[in-house]
Amino acid sequence: MHIPTERGSSGQVAVAPRPAAHQLPLRGREREQQTVAALLAAAASGTGGALLLHGDLGSGKTALLRAAAATVPEGTCLLETTGLAEEADLPYAGLQGLLQPVTDRIALLPPLQARVLTGALSGAGCADGDRLALAMAVLTLLGELGREHLVLCCVDDVHALDRPSLDVIAFVARRLRAHRVALLLAASAEPALSGVPLLPVRELDPRASRTMLADLLRGDEPDGPLTAHLLRGHVPDGPLPASPLGGDTLDGGPAGTSPALGCAAGLEALPGALDGDGGDGDPLAALAALGGGNPRALADLAASLTDSQRRGEAPLPTRLPADSALLRAYRARLDRLPSDTRWLLLLAAADEENDAAGLVRAALGSGVDIAALAPAEDAGLVRVGRGGIVFPQPLARTLAYEEAPLAQRRAAHLHLARTLDPDRERLRRAVHLAAAAYGPDARLAAELEDAAGDGGYSRASAALEHAAQLTTEPAGAASRLVTAARYAWQSGSPHRARSLLRRAHPGARDRAATAESEVLSGEIELRAGATVNAVESLLSLADRLAGTRRELAVLALLRASEAVCFSGDHPRYVEVATRAAALRRPGDPADLEVVFEHIAGFGATFLGRHDRALRPLRRTIDLGAALDSAAPLTCAAASALLLADDVGAHRLAARAVEVARDTGDVSALPLALEMAAYAEYWLGRYDAAAATSLHGLRAARACGQGNYAGDHQAMLAVLAAIRGERELSLRRIRDIEVAPGTGQTNRPKALSQWALAVLDLLAGRPADTVTRIAAIACPRTGRGHVVVQAMATPWLVEAAVRADGREQAVAALAGFDGWAASTGDPVRRALSARCHALLAPRGSAAAEEHFQQALTLHLAGEADFERARTELLFGQELRRARRPRDAREHLHHALETFTRLDVPAWTDQARAELRAAGEAVDAPAVRAADVLTAQQLQIARLVRDGATNREVAAHLFLSTRTVDHHMRNIFARLNIRSRTELAKALT
Repeated sequence: MHIPTERGSSGQVAVAPRPAAHQLPLRGREREQQTVAALLAAAASGTGGALLLHGDLGSGKTALLRAAAATVPEGTCLLETTGLAEEADLPYAGLQGLLQPVTDRIALLPPLQARVLTGALSGAGCADGDRLALAMAVLTLLGELGREHLVLCCVDDVHALDRPSLDVIAFVARRLRAHRVALLLAASAEPALSGVPLLPVRELDPRASRTMLADLLRGDEPDGPLTAHLLRGHVPDGPLPASPLGGDTLDGGPAGTSPALGCAAGLEALPGALDGDGGDGDPLAALAALGGGNPRALADLAASLTDSQRRGEAPLPTRLPADSALLRAYRARLDRLPSDTRWLLLLAAADEENDAAGLVRAALGSGVDIAALAPAEDAGLVRVGRGGIVFPQPLARTLAYEEAPLAQRRAAHLHLARTLDPDRERLRRAVHLAAAAYGPDARLAAELEDAAGDGGYSRASAALEHAAQLTTEPAGAASRLVTAARYAWQSGSPHRARSLLRRAHPGARDRAATAESEVLSGEIELRAGATVNAVESLLSLADRLAGTRRELAVLALLRASEAVCFSGDHPRYVEVATRAAALRRPGDPADLEVVFEHIAGFGATFLGRHDRALRPLRRTIDLGAALDSAAPLTCAAASALLLADDVGAHRLAARAVEVARDTGDVSALPLALEMAAYAEYWLGRYDAAAATSLHGLRAARACGQGNYAGDHQAMLAVLAAIRGERELSLRRIRDIEVAPGTGQTNRPKALSQWALAVLDLLAGRPADTVTRIAAIACPRTGRGHVVVQAMATPWLVEAAVRADGREQAVAALAGFDGWAASTGDPVRRALSARCHALLAPRGSAAAEEHFQQALTLHLAGEADFERARTELLFGQELRRARRPRDAREHLHHALETFTRLDVPAWTDQARAELRAAGEAVDAPAVRAADVLTAQQLQIARLVRDGATNREVAAHLFLSTRTVDHHMRNIFARLNIRSRTELAKALT
């Protein structure tokens, strides 16, 4: 919106007030908005500057410019222009658009500057010798305006400006420091603007994408129920730290393969081509995934939804609408490219795995100079580096392929096939030949199926999908589609897996494909849908397959056992175990035997028969470790956890994660990472457990396993609660979402109750703690999560003693004692001894004996936090028994450990107990991170590193006055008086 101006008698510019405009909030752009706000604040204080927002088409750069314009103070002089490809050949067209509202002020400039600027804006051009005078004229004009008002200049699509305008604007951008002028630039193709700070505007994360969609849908229908189906659910979290298990990639193959083969492989990584599956699972998440983190794509998708789609009565879209503004923008760019450039783009789009050298060979083979790709690079459609050709926005690759005529696409595939070695690159070559085929081809279909094993699961899935398309015989096509769906699921594409299963339509004539399809559907439902339904369908399926497909029936039982454990319906585990025992045969192979032993061991454990569980659990560990495959390794890790072999469990789980990553079996990662996190919890490595759970959360979300994402989110809540981080724990719990039909006592809910119980205990509400943990499982019916309740039992006992509910504590401890005694693990036995100490009469010899036993057992374990908690509780017991000197020894040990582990909530408790025991304890040093705001902390760190206030102001786009104000507050909050003390406070 341009600001109307009119010349007054005094020569001043009168700036009209801007009308308020309703705008939806910008989601996921906090970092960008903070940077822009800092630029504007600095300009308002007299230190101007410029900032270049750089991102793909539709990434929200224009929205950021509009948001900036909407937040400047009343009376700000706002100047705006947009680069247009149609005016790129008109010198100074962009500059004229920017300065048009203030051209009446040009006459007040020095004569030479006024003359050259008037000439440039009127179309007379600018002589080479006057170019500096022209640039200075614009700088002077903006500076003079800044004397009267804050000036905000917004230049959108800078890459499309005419070159003379761009040169002048770049000159001005580098010289605004002394003026009250802020210059915001936005570009999707990176222009040559050296010396101007660059702020990347990247794609939105899943959380921000879903929230933006919710905003758009609510905005369309603020008061009605139309979009209720789409708006259910939580919003996921954002970026995650590194995992101690190593690696952070979710896809991959045995040879470092790409997760997708590109357009020739079914466009499986592209918006609008693979993962829209008609709304299975979480519909808002499916739409967010389809939008690929691009705000314009999300807006186009939201606008395209019909009433039936919003109500969930019709399938969701599987691609962007044909009239999408984002599509139109990309098509316009493509249409302006020369034919040779379009051909090279098609070759690059048709095979994502083609590197730069391969594209050069393909270009030369078709008689086109690779230099013809330059216009596409200039337009920001592709980037070419040593690693290959990258389409920054996948949509550009989709259009580069789909907008080409069918005959040209076929020619591209045939040409690429000729450039590939038939022995070393047979899968890629076969896929290209398949894409160029006119109709069914049994020989080529067989070649594709045979070559599918050369790549990772994603490539194999795409190859088998092509093979099915070339297959005339329905049963063979169905079988290949089902296998393609299995590979899609393992590669982390649940929506595509469901879509392939629907297309397979295996019927009675192909019982094998039907059975495999149903088992896979049950597995997907278990991890991404209604787990209770999965239990029923998998048990029924196992019964039907028992006589004909025993191996598949065993797999169905393994998934059914997994579903029972997740939903908390443990009495049904007896059904699973009974069916499994009936299917066992002498001499079964190891991959079947490990499932039988796993189910038998867990079944005995859930019945409380720990002695009968020992042999099958140990056998599961031996068999699983020898198979070196992700699924049996995860079973082995789970069995090791039940046996309290935490080191072994962590080793097995870490190996399962490694194998899953090496083979590209993304679907196995969430559960393997969950076992690793549990092992780290028992080992007392809470930071490592949190990092592993964060990676498990990311893995689960990336491969569509929402139920297991809930597991990891809930475990993070438990870990935060134990550390005393109340707000973080509650936020984790609020963000948990599992699919409907997962059971009233599903595992995320049980873990959440444990987390809330810990928070209640820390807040002095022990009765609430007892109620929450007791509700996790019912000892009478066996329903609920007995394993989670067992893990939480030490907290229940402590709370029950404080709340005078010893009967509940004794009942809960009996089960824990049986487990701890059967395993012989020192950590669990130490916790058992501590609980018995708490239940013994206060001040009694029995209480002291149990505490001493617990401390002795702790020495053989690794759980330092639990040892410190035992020291704290023992110290409390001794102090209350009027033995303060003895108490202080244990309280000192607790304080030292809590301080080393950096758990302030527990450190404060130990310090308070020491004071109550008669020892003067220094007040804890104030932690900068606890009392300073994020900006104050950033300023303090820069000052600590030697920066002056003026240098800090320049670095953060603030005024020196603002930094001075912050420094005064920093000194006051940290109770210090000098920069030297500040350095110590931050060390």
